[in-house]
Amino acid sequence: MWPTRGFARALAASSGLAVIAEIKRRSPSKGPLNIDLDPRLVAEAYEAGGATCLSVLTDAEFFGGSIDDLNIARASTALPVLRKDFTVSPHDVADARLMGADAVLLIVAAIDRVELLEFHELATSLELDALIEVHDEAELEIALGVGATLVGVNQRDLVTFEVDHERAARMGAAIPDGVVKVAESGVRDRDDAKRLADAGYDAILVGETLVTAVDVATALRSLRGVAASRTRSGSRPHARPET
Repeated sequence: MWPTRGFARALAASSGLAVIAEIKRRSPSKGPLNIDLDPRLVAEAYEAGGATCLSVLTDAEFFGGSIDDLNIARASTALPVLRKDFTVSPHDVADARLMGADAVLLIVAAIDRVELLEFHELATSLELDALIEVHDEAELEIALGVGATLVGVNQRDLVTFEVDHERAARMGAAIPDGVVKVAESGVRDRDDAKRLADAGYDAILVGETLVTAVDVATALRSLRGVAASRTRSGSRPHARPET
């Protein structure tokens, strides 16, 4: 099996605020975004614009994504790729590895603690990084309790789809050093990116803003140009060697 590319390691090594650029055709809250996008062209534009990693939706029902989108995007660039989907069984974790992903998404709100621990351990054994997504301090405690080294704070409520732009800023200080911090959803522009960098985040995950941009690479460069405000050496995870 091919080696993974080191998703978390790439984020931690970024010299400024890292951008995880997302390939997303539609969303439950906004409907169609860029239904006819070409994953190869979008992935190449993201790489040209300075993206650190890619996130690819593979859920078809709600996001219009597919495994083909992930396969094509990964083959088109050298960037590490997150499989963005609803991971609800061990098979989903294994499938992410088999389809070529370098990281898998685990949502604390979608599974119980025992499953979270099992899926996290399985991902690690398969040399996948696990982005553990939380929405509040209670979920963060659960994530840290299973050994999370890569945590995403989703600013969007999964039920109402409303975005709370203060959530990530509030929770940034609660995530300890040694954990790579990712702010997800609702990043609209350079000002949002700067606010999140100032709150201590290593990376932002951006989808809608980029897939609807007239000039994707330019929009990404604007976000990518924000300097990180903290010392990165304190937030790097333990690196896993390439295999």
